[in-house]
Amino acid sequence: MGPLSLTIEYMSAPTPPSFDDGLDRLEALVQQLEGGNLSLEDALLRFEDGITLSKGLQQQLADAHRRVEVLKQSLGGEYRAEALDGDNA
Repeated sequence: MGPLSLTIEYMSAPTPPSFDDGLDRLEALVQQLEGGNLSLEDALLRFEDGITLSKGLQQQLADAHRRVEVLKQSLGGEYRAEALDGDNA
């Protein structure tokens, strides 16, 4: 593996956490904020992280909801998964 491939690998966007991992992380952020032991700057950083994480989790829920709707609306009552726009699954 050459230097260029290492650079490209590190520049790739990180994969989002699984829903469960994201929810655990969000709960940990809330506990830290509710603890009251953070400086204002640290609290603001964690709040921003929580907002970003919350938006990602909401998107995962919306995607799951759309997949369920596709399954429910399949023809002939047969359950089958179909790829959604932008979904490679």
